[in-house]
Amino acid sequence: PREGRGARQRKGPTRGNNKRERDMFFTKSEYDHGVNTFSPEGRLFQVEYAIEAIKLGSTVVGIQVAEGVVLAVEKRITSSLLESSSIEKIMEVDTHIAAAMSGLIADAKTLIDHARVEAQYYRFNYDEPMRAESCTQSICDLALRFGEGGNKEAQMSRPFGVALLVAGVDENGPALYHTDPSGTYSKFLAKAIGVASEGAQTALQEKYNKSMSLAEAEILALSTLKQVMEEKINSLNVEMCAVRADSKRVVFYNKDKVEEILKSMPQ
Repeated sequence: PREGRGARQRKGPTRGNNKRERDMFFTKSEYDHGVNTFSPEGRLFQVEYAIEAIKLGSTVVGIQVAEGVVLAVEKRITSSLLESSSIEKIMEVDTHIAAAMSGLIADAKTLIDHARVEAQYYRFNYDEPMRAESCTQSICDLALRFGEGGNKEAQMSRPFGVALLVAGVDENGPALYHTDPSGTYSKFLAKAIGVASEGAQTALQEKYNKSMSLAEAEILALSTLKQVMEEKINSLNVEMCAVRADSKRVVFYNKDKVEEILKSMPQ
């Protein structure tokens, strides 16, 4: 009988621990549902989940050098019947700014359309092109307009599930910026985002050099993608562009140009 009572006494704390775990789970679930509600630990779970969603997107590589900025994106061809040209992962914001995306494409198009309007509005009012950083700031301003409040300007009831690499050239020279769903942006010399961002970023840290030419940056971008892509890299499953410092214009690479770069890569 004593052993039985001891056994029952030992089970008591276990049931208590389970109850506390259930309470913690329900509490977290409550904060999960509120996009504008901080948890007791000071976290916005919906924003964190949106950042996790980006890690499922295509890998994107951006490299800034003195001659300009190169963007390269993996295009996932899920079917042999899919027309690869219909998949757009890099879009022109203005003649001197381009943006590459990883995450939910529909969300990215909303952000880029907003950036295009802001860029044209700035050009119309001030008769000069918008700075790359100002354009990136306008994207992040929209990224923060989510929630359940009465703000009529809010266009989303949840965070945008997309990250962007914004490349541009202005009076300050070439620039590369990274945005995320939290509305934060940072400037980088070389940056990778997407499903294989960790391995790609490590490769960029090892091989990037500020004195690289634009041609060397193109090779580095494709070789980095080649290391992390599951499929064999070719001109159909990769999209590239460059924002050149000499012309201050966005140049999209066709299949022949991509094939030329692939052939010049070291085997």
